[in-house]
Amino acid sequence: MYKKSFGLGEQLYQYVVANSLREPEILTQLRHETANHPQARMQISPEQGQLMALLIQLMGATKVLEIGVFTGYSSTCVALALPGDGELIACDVSEEYTAIARRYWQAAGVAEKITLHLAPALETLDQLLGQGQAETFDFAFIDADKGNYADYYDRALQLIRPGGLIAIDNVLWSGRVADPTDHDKITNTIRAFNQKVAQDDRVTISLLPIADGLTLALKNS
Repeated sequence: MYKKSFGLGEQLYQYVVANSLREPEILTQLRHETANHPQARMQISPEQGQLMALLIQLMGATKVLEIGVFTGYSSTCVALALPGDGELIACDVSEEYTAIARRYWQAAGVAEKITLHLAPALETLDQLLGQGQAETFDFAFIDADKGNYADYYDRALQLIRPGGLIAIDNVLWSGRVADPTDHDKITNTIRAFNQKVAQDDRVTISLLPIADGLTLALKNS
């Protein structure tokens, strides 16, 4: 069984998948391989990947930023949705995990669209800003270490253009953010981050109960 949208019963979830998911075979293969990985819980759900691909197409995005690659399911989804001249800048620190991603990028025919930076993401983001790339990205996806979410968000907001979109994963944290008895450090960090984004008048937002919670933040003009 693969990761599914939080809160949906199995019967209803299977109905949603059967009546909406159009997953290319290469993505199915990647998802199944990752399901056997010790950190399989880090992979996004297939319906989330499909939603992000739809958003890329809807926006006509050509330049995308990903913070947190893991085995490459989300980056492959997004890269497949980009036009032939599209560009994805991917940030991760694991050579081991991203070796799987590289293999699937090649198999999917999207490797030429993707530039992987193996370094702490904040270093890469600051480098991009230092190179004058502020407001040149159309879309950013944040799915990395939760302790740096606020900093990733602030950098991404500088890097995307007005009218660009930031998608942030795991904002429901398996429902723990809504449990008043849960004061785990990461839970509290995500709660504080959600409040920060909810109060940020630089963006228009929607928190979607898809997968483990996905916030969409549209940068206002």
